[in-house]
Amino acid sequence: MSTMVHAQAGADHTDVPFIVRAAVKLAILESLFVLLIALASRMLSGGVETALLTVLITAGVLAVTVLPGRWTGARTIEGIAGAAGIGLAAAWIFLLVDVSLFQPFGLWTNRWREIGGGSNWWYHPVWWMVGTYLPCLGAWILANQTARTGAPNPTALVTTSLGFTVVCAALALLTGFPGAGWNLGTFGVAFLPGLALATVVSVLGARRK
Repeated sequence: MSTMVHAQAGADHTDVPFIVRAAVKLAILESLFVLLIALASRMLSGGVETALLTVLITAGVLAVTVLPGRWTGARTIEGIAGAAGIGLAAAWIFLLVDVSLFQPFGLWTNRWREIGGGSNWWYHPVWWMVGTYLPCLGAWILANQTARTGAPNPTALVTTSLGFTVVCAALALLTGFPGAGWNLGTFGVAFLPGLALATVVSVLGARRK
């Protein structure tokens, strides 16, 4: 892999104070998106609700995927791991906001944790895993782009990931995958394999060192 080399000067920023500051910024952003999504779900309905939620969820998912790798300047495994660390720490911070503010004040109308029988022990680990997975693969794609062209290309990351997400969602519908439909839930789940496929494609043509 082109990214499995020593950290380069001017890139791969992974000192602990930097990671903590970046995690706080990302957690604030995640909290804001979740707040807006929850309020939109409460206050709107029909096509307007769906349209706004589509924009908010897409923007939120892409922000968590792209920003950590950009902040660390991911070029090697060092920067990729740093981005994953930002995502994990941000997930922890967000969940503190969730349990101390969002849940006690009844912000949610249908929390993930309700699917797991009302237990945070189910809901929180899922958030940790997804919150780490997205920045890790996002940074990996950015590092591969830099190895191939000399510069990261967030726009290509976004378009490729969303394109594969649509493909994965369509395949789920065509094959009768349980619960699949043309809805935001299917989009959210399909983004996970879609991002993985985009990562595989980003490896192609990257210069090895």
